[in-house]
Amino acid sequence: MRPPRSSTHERERADDAPVAELVRLFREHQLGLARTALMIVGDRATAEDVVQDAFVEAHRRIGRLRDPDRMLPYIRASVVNRCRSVLRRRKLAFSLARVHEPPVWSAESAAILGEERREVFLALQGLPRRQREVLVLRYYLDLGESEIAEVMGIRGSTVRSTTARALATLATRLGEKHDQD
Repeated sequence: MRPPRSSTHERERADDAPVAELVRLFREHQLGLARTALMIVGDRATAEDVVQDAFVEAHRRIGRLRDPDRMLPYIRASVVNRCRSVLRRRKLAFSLARVHEPPVWSAESAAILGEERREVFLALQGLPRRQREVLVLRYYLDLGESEIAEVMGIRGSTVRSTTARALATLATRLGEKHDQD
């Protein structure tokens, strides 16, 4: 026997709710997540691909998410993990003598970022992966210590110590650069 039309329609509407939430998250957070990925991987095209892939994967797994209210932290963690994968592949490519060259800064990008931001961006790229991720999540996405710990899968004390070391390294590198000018 076929279920009454209203219950099928209600079930379809209930199934659409997580998808609608995912669409809303994409509209609200895609740009910020792409900027975050850019700060980690260093080039725009890869950053956009990473974010798109994270949302596609979230959509694919939407029926298996235990807590649909936790979609944004799941997607953030997915973006960071995908950035890590990109960096691992680049490192492997470099070790095999195939060097990855990020795109040259366009005039538009240089104008938008400005020289100081570009210097910070380049100094950030020189940090170890974990330090770079912590700073991007903290100061770019404005996540709190516990959220960063959750996204990265580390303890809060590790977030604090990593942030302190990263900031000290950046201050030294940027201070030295400005002292030479």
